[in-house]
Amino acid sequence: MKIGIVSDTHRLVRNMDKAIPYLENCDLIIHAGDNYSDARYIYGETGVNVMAVVGNCDFEDAEDELLFDFGGKKIFVCHGHRYDVKYGTKFLQTKAEREGADIVVFGHSHETFSEVINGTLYINPGSLSLPRGGSKRGFAILEIDGDNIKVKEVEI
Repeated sequence: MKIGIVSDTHRLVRNMDKAIPYLENCDLIIHAGDNYSDARYIYGETGVNVMAVVGNCDFEDAEDELLFDFGGKKIFVCHGHRYDVKYGTKFLQTKAEREGADIVVFGHSHETFSEVINGTLYINPGSLSLPRGGSKRGFAILEIDGDNIKVKEVEI
């Protein structure tokens, strides 16, 4: 199973368009917020189901957290601002452990991050539009094959 992971697209369509050729080959796309409406655009361009949450720059009436099973893994998605992810993953780890998540997807910091902490994989794809902290403009592709999980960062 292949999951495209984007976040912090901030309505910059030209950058999303650069990611579309990669995303249209995925089984699922996750948008971790800022801007929620971009998830609809990505779905329209790819035809791939998009699971999305709202972020701190969103005003839509939609979920700010999702918890679902995919590829045999329990995935928790949030934007991250409610868990102070700009300052680390401590609060997010507490939530992930409470939910029994195998994989946590978040955004907000605009910085790429991929690390296994206490057996849980945490992924921040960075930003397709406004990278920070030395990160490049891009997104992530997550491949799940049973217990074999790979994260690939893609620069655009």
